[in-house]
Amino acid sequence: MPVPRESFRWLRGGELLSSFESSPGKLRRFCTRCGSHIVADQPNQPSVLLRLGCLDAPVTDRPKLRMWRSEAARWYDPGDVLPEFPEAPS
Repeated sequence: MPVPRESFRWLRGGELLSSFESSPGKLRRFCTRCGSHIVADQPNQPSVLLRLGCLDAPVTDRPKLRMWRSEAARWYDPGDVLPEFPEAPS
């Protein structure tokens, strides 16, 4: 989930994170205890990419669309009726 950089901050646990540069200018931050990938960060971009599956608070919003369906396994059927895009919508 893209989060505007100016709205993102660590409340606690930042000292448990480590990172590596997966490609030039892109940092992947992960938990040093469990190895979960938490954030992808390109410092020159306006947003950080937060991995929502790592949140410990309930996510109450429902999906509004499916994107990158061109990359999904052919057998994957989410079972809902949402707008779908083969890549990211423009």
